[in-house]
Amino acid sequence: MIAPKLITLENSIVNAMSELGDSHNAINMAAGYTDFHCSPRLIKLVQKHISEGINEFAPANGVLQLREKLAKKIEALYGHKYNPETEITITAGATQAIFTTLTALVREGDEVVIFEPANDSYVPAIEINGGKPVYVTLKAPDFHIDWGEVQKLITSNTRMIIINTPHNPTGKVFSELDMLRLQKIINGTRIVVLSDEIFEHIVFNGESHQSVAMYPKLAEQSIIISSFGETYHVSGWQIGYCAGPADVMNELRKVQQVMMQSVSSPFQWALSEFLDFREEYLQLGDYYRKKRDIFNELMAATRFKPILSHGTFFQLFSYEDITNESDRDFAIRLVKEAGVTTIPVSAFYHEKSKKHLLRFNFARTDEHLQMVADRLSAF
Repeated sequence: MIAPKLITLENSIVNAMSELGDSHNAINMAAGYTDFHCSPRLIKLVQKHISEGINEFAPANGVLQLREKLAKKIEALYGHKYNPETEITITAGATQAIFTTLTALVREGDEVVIFEPANDSYVPAIEINGGKPVYVTLKAPDFHIDWGEVQKLITSNTRMIIINTPHNPTGKVFSELDMLRLQKIINGTRIVVLSDEIFEHIVFNGESHQSVAMYPKLAEQSIIISSFGETYHVSGWQIGYCAGPADVMNELRKVQQVMMQSVSSPFQWALSEFLDFREEYLQLGDYYRKKRDIFNELMAATRFKPILSHGTFFQLFSYEDITNESDRDFAIRLVKEAGVTTIPVSAFYHEKSKKHLLRFNFARTDEHLQMVADRLSAF
């Protein structure tokens, strides 16, 4: 009686590995949340707005004060001024923002270029809207982009290019040259760039986040997706936002008003005030760089070899010196034998080939990082 729309869709690899890990009481280095509490100041602001009775629906496009604060923040950081009334929309997290954008813009037969390894929410969202994913593989060993290859894949059916910087799962950070090449490719076309920038404040090694908002021509044809969850350690609140040109945002908002009524009112008001504390996001890169370095130093006692992360709170490790097993098989064995849950990188590719790479989330306490390294030292 039911004809499935997503015939090939598997259970989320993060959910699957986390469930397996829970059944073995494993340390969860797979899931995308942090182990840290959010700022007490933010908690007090939420409590204040709840106690003031701000419990009615928020405006469908988001609390205006929050959108105004975001517009000021983006302009201060990246130089582009978005109109908070027509060019910024608050969403129920980044994944919803991505799905809404694809639903609004992708039609049957449209092609969407994505870079693999890719977030596992991209392809299902493209396909359920009738689009066709076009895959570009990031090149080893540093996961760089061959922009000549990208140019050859552009056709009259190309509707969108999805980028993600800093990149999950590799930790790659796009360079200025990357952005200029992308800008050149879409110039004079109808292509829209969906720029997933949820880790914008978690960049290391003296690099800087290259937002599409920094490039005027790109900004004219791009939608930025970002989130408060990764920045403020509140992933479970599921509050994100989009920023982009008014004509594109208008289409996105049409879809959003059908999908949902609004996003939590008191949390939006609290975040609008908390954005005044700029140090909360400006210090995030140094905070996570130290976490990354601590974890890599601890893992030096194992046979796992890091592929240095340049951003995000994810770190890839190669296990080529340990076994020739597929990454899925080895990840499952680590759960059962070591009590550590990771993500096999092959899960982020449409063709499941051996990658010998695992993704670890190092947004964990120092105690947990030490325990993970101790458990893996036996392999």
